[in-house]
Amino acid sequence: MARKITTEEFKSKVFDWEASKEWKYSGDLPAIIDFYADWCGPCKMVAPVLEKLSKKYEGKLHVYKVDTEAEPELAGMFDIRSIPTIFFVPMEGEPRFAMGALPEKELEKAITEVLGVSA
Repeated sequence: MARKITTEEFKSKVFDWEASKEWKYSGDLPAIIDFYADWCGPCKMVAPVLEKLSKKYEGKLHVYKVDTEAEPELAGMFDIRSIPTIFFVPMEGEPRFAMGALPEKELEKAITEVLGVSA
């Protein structure tokens, strides 16, 4: 299930930029992070797709949601200027991101290719 997280939770579950300047993912499974806002139309379109994928890949990846209105510091830290912006965070290496409401097939392709997770 997709889970809303705060800046503090992000620091403990994903990456603490105050403790380290170099990216090091601190999660136990690959992750998708959806930066969104409640008023954003495209965000509302991608939300049910991410929810569906979070169920399909349960136990294989985390799906987090960051409300850019409630967490401006976090959105600013990653220079989020367009929403939705979706981060794909593999266990090793740098995260990749995509802007806009991606279709389900593209999200699944990124889950397989970037995160190395299969259904």
